[in-house]
Amino acid sequence: MLQVKAGDLERMSLLFERHHRALFGFLFHLTQRHEASEDMMQTVFYRMLKYRNSFTDGSNFTGWMYHIARNVLKDQKFGLDSGYDPIGVHEEKIAGGTLADERLEKKQSCQQLYDAMDMLSEGDREILMLNRMKELNYPEISEIMGISQGAARVRVSRAVEELKKIFVKKGIKKDS
Repeated sequence: MLQVKAGDLERMSLLFERHHRALFGFLFHLTQRHEASEDMMQTVFYRMLKYRNSFTDGSNFTGWMYHIARNVLKDQKFGLDSGYDPIGVHEEKIAGGTLADERLEKKQSCQQLYDAMDMLSEGDREILMLNRMKELNYPEISEIMGISQGAARVRVSRAVEELKKIFVKKGIKKDS
């Protein structure tokens, strides 16, 4: 990103190649709208280029990118669609087994997780996406969300507890 900031705009395509899938997944999980997520992903990369001078040496690129993505999400203010199918989008993550029964069980577990995540508040869903699915650490989350590391840790913990309550309330068996 520092090279882009210095005027080598060709490097932006490399950043896009490296990060567009993860960014799309983040946006899709929070909006559950495929086309809107693609549009927002493009907007994020446009803003990264437009505001490239705000990126500083020593900054965490991923944190900066997700911070911009959060701002784009806030600008869009999307609600959730019902009846979306996250399974098709993340087939590569859940198709580990070769037997049809194993794949079906994994799909059902994945669908239960997404259904439970849908019941969380937008803030809880967002922080779990960053921490558990995007595997960002607390310093990165604190930078993205503009909160302290301690607050990030507490919010993740509370979101996990809320997700557990939803699983218990719905009587969903948790294998892990």
